[in-house]
Amino acid sequence: MSNKAIVTRNLTKKFGDFIATNAITFEVDQGEIFGFLGANGAGKTTAMRMLCGLLKPSSGEATVAGFDIFTQAEKVKQRIGYMSQKFSLYEDLTVKENIRFYGGIYGLTNTAIKNKTAELLHKLQLEKEAAHLVSSLPLGWKQKLSFSIAVLHDPSIVFLDEPTGGVDPITRRQFWDLIYEAADRGVTIFVTTHYMDEAEYCNRISIMVDGRIQALDTPGRLKEQYRAESMNDVFLQLARAKPAAANP
Repeated sequence: MSNKAIVTRNLTKKFGDFIATNAITFEVDQGEIFGFLGANGAGKTTAMRMLCGLLKPSSGEATVAGFDIFTQAEKVKQRIGYMSQKFSLYEDLTVKENIRFYGGIYGLTNTAIKNKTAELLHKLQLEKEAAHLVSSLPLGWKQKLSFSIAVLHDPSIVFLDEPTGGVDPITRRQFWDLIYEAADRGVTIFVTTHYMDEAEYCNRISIMVDGRIQALDTPGRLKEQYRAESMNDVFLQLARAKPAAANP
């Protein structure tokens, strides 16, 4: 189990009679880019919030970075990075102030915050915008800044919830370059998306349909299994099929 960043067994979340996430079971290796795909409302965000320690599961079990999400949620939070659909930035703070604020939240020393801030501004070529409000940045730059802040404290796992929504294809591809750089450093990437073409960028993917994992494998093997030319074709086949009785 030591090489597993995330392990889930029959993880379930119910809201009254509605089952948002239905007995999902999967594992994610350390350093893997794991895509969690599905249409809006498929249960992706609910699953991610449970794994981040932000939402208590109804049943099942899971560990993240070796810690139990039921009993050690605070330890999980200390070892992960998280980027939400809203990019998690404070629009009324400057670029530099956002970096320094999150550095403090993550418990970095003043010296580390100073060094990380300079390093990040240089890497993103935002030195001239350091004193500008985040609200003045184009969406693509907000996205890149938000991701970079999510890994500011060198977490072992980073969760990205629909990180590329609303941006153009070129900016999306540039964002994935940042993901690759993090993965090359050994960071585990868990990313939810409803863009099926982004599945091609992942080492493995799972596809959620109505709260269940209907498929889980590499993009190449899934396309071969479903005799499909693209991941979108795979998804359409799964969406039309009757949900399976259990996870694969």
